[in-house]
Amino acid sequence: MSAKVVLVAACALIDADGRILIAQRPAGKPMAGLWEFPGGKIEDGERPEQTLIRELKEELGIAVSEDCLAPLTFASHRYPDFHLLMPLYVCRRWQGIVTARERQQLAWVKPSRLQEYQMPPADVPLVSHLMALL
Repeated sequence: MSAKVVLVAACALIDADGRILIAQRPAGKPMAGLWEFPGGKIEDGERPEQTLIRELKEELGIAVSEDCLAPLTFASHRYPDFHLLMPLYVCRRWQGIVTARERQQLAWVKPSRLQEYQMPPADVPLVSHLMALL
């Protein structure tokens, strides 16, 4: 049985101290309370990098240039109603101050502590890639 494939782009923002930004899904959204990497659905005609530039501005109020987004890995996960395909990018440079613009909780976390935060199933395998990178 085939499922609809949903394309989502995610970004691991890494600060000067080597911490990674994660955001908690707000109440009322699917998987509310779980922690994830910022990003969002890829719109028709959009490249993943364009999605991240748009989403990071909307969600966090920061400006990211495409040449600062480096692809790291991807997640391919089957949920009951759809299949998620999610490239994960790394970004170490942006303009502006990271601010929660959608009432989400934010946390800057050392890679070794990411496993302490409950994440959606598709995000969990990405943590080991970030730990290896940092």
